[in-house]
Parts: sequence; C-alpha cells; structure tokens
Amino acid sequence: MDTFAYVAASADLRGGFDWSLHFKWEQLSPEQQARRTDPTQPIKTPIIAGGLFVIDRSWFNHLGKYDTAMDIWGGENFEISFRVWQCGGSLEILPCSRVGHVFRKKHPYVFPEGNANTYIKNTRRTAEVWMDDFRLFYYSARPAARGKSYGDVRGRVELRKKLKCKSFKWYLDNVYPELKVPDDSDSQSGVIRQRQNCLESGKVEGQETPVLTLAPCTGAEGAPANNQEWVYTHGQQIRQKQHCLSVSTTFPASQVLMLPCNMADGKQRWQKSGTHLEHLVSRFCLDSEMALDGMDSSRMLV
Repeated sequence: MDTFAYVAASADLRGGFDWSLHFKWEQLSPEQQARRTDPTQPIKTPIIAGGLFVIDRSWFNHLGKYDTAMDIWGGENFEISFRVWQCGGSLEILPCSRVGHVFRKKHPYVFPEGNANTYIKNTRRTAEVWMDDFRLFYYSARPAARGKSYGDVRGRVELRKKLKCKSFKWYLDNVYPELKVPDDSDSQSGVIRQRQNCLESGKVEGQETPVLTLAPCTGAEGAPANNQEWVYTHGQQIRQKQHCLSVSTTFPASQVLMLPCNMADGKQRWQKSGTHLEHLVSRFCLDSEMALDGMDSSRMLV
C-alpha cells in the first residue's frame, strides 16, 4: 500500500499460532463470540503481534524487558507473550483501540545470518526457556531448528525461576487449549529393518523390561507383527506400547535398551537421517553387533 489510508481490521480476531511458532490471526470460535454480550469487551488473546501492544513500564521492567540476546526481528512476540501469561499477567485485545501499523515494502535492516536463520534462533530461545518438554513439538514442526545455535539462555531460565512462572502445560490448559497437542495417532509407525531382518522386542525371564533382538521380518505386508512394529512420535521417541528405545550411555557401542517412555529423557530422542536412525544426544546411528554364535545373540548398539 502506497498511502497512509487507514484499513480497519475485524473486531472478532485474536492471536494464535501453530507448533512451528508461526503467528496467525484467528477468528473467535462461535462459543467465544456467544459469550461476548458487549462488543467493546476486551478479548483475551494467547499471543500478540510484536508491533502493536502496550504494557505498563514498571510491569515490563519487572518481567525482565525483552530478551536482548535475540537478533534483529522475529519471535520476540512469542517470548514476551508466553512470559506475560506464565508469570502472572494477561494479554487482552481492546476492540475500541486503534493502532496504525505501517508495513514497509522491504526491511530497513539486514539479517547477517539470513531472516530465516534469525527467526529460528529467536524462536528456539523461546522454546528452550518457556515451552518445557513441549518444545519437542516445535522441533518436529520446524526440523531446521535442530542443531542451530541459539546462544546462552541461562539468564532467562534464572529469570523464569525468580518470577516463579507457571509451566507451559498450564498455559496450554488455561490460555490456549485450542492448540492441539500431537499424540501417537498422528505419528508414523512401521518396522525398523536391517537387510532381511527387523528389530523386535521380547520378554526374558527375570528381566522387567523387554529386550531387543534382530529377527526375520514376520507379518503381512503393511501389517507387521506386534513385537516388530514401532511408532515414531512427535516427541522424537521410538515407542512400542509404554516402552521407548534408549541407551545405557552416550559412548560409542553403547547398548540400546527399552525403558519406560519419559519425554524429559533426552537419551530417548532419535531422528531419521537418510536410511539410518540417529541418536540425537550421542549423534551415533542405530546398528547391530553380531556375536559369533549367530543371530540370536545380536545386540543393538549406537
């Protein structure tokens, strides 16, 4: 737009986002609209756009201002929105307010790392400090963020502790329950194959958790045997019922184990790397060690 003509926005919008931390304006649901008996009532919003909000100066200072280790532009609205809600405040849209926001045709500043990498750095800082274990869904939705540098967040973590802020689960339950948490029904399932053999679990007398072996693939096409079917979850776990693949240590040739699934355990996180499965913490790939007495004694290692 080449003029300063005012363009009004809908009065029935609030801020929203998806797991990749992409901001969007969303319409109020019919239920939310029905509860609004007065069109001038404030609208509680899970998140704000960065260019159009006001905040009391003393409250802004108390909350820790902006995260000054973020770069240039992008993602700061997520960080301050999560921080406000989780640390005792609220965000409201006032329908009767009027804000003029001028969009330039191009950025008046440069992004030394490129605007995509800058946005990833900033949103990754947000996810690491404020989203708890739910940050894994951010990485699933934005895989390019894995391994990207995001700087030192210890000061922001300490700020969160000092302010006694609530968990991200509280935020999802009380502020933005409309954001669907991915579950295993949205995950991928199948076999883990090495040549003609498949990874399977089995019970061993005297051992509480299942053990892993390689065995000939069984079951029909597209319908593997239950003990050879694995689920790759949005939390980057490889699951079979209530147990997940983990490792005993992060050293080379560490044995792969089946342990009760725990989202907070980084040693249970894997990613697909070409035709291999890579353990995220150790950066080693899943492989087998063949014993001299044959297949029955094979062990899974990273």
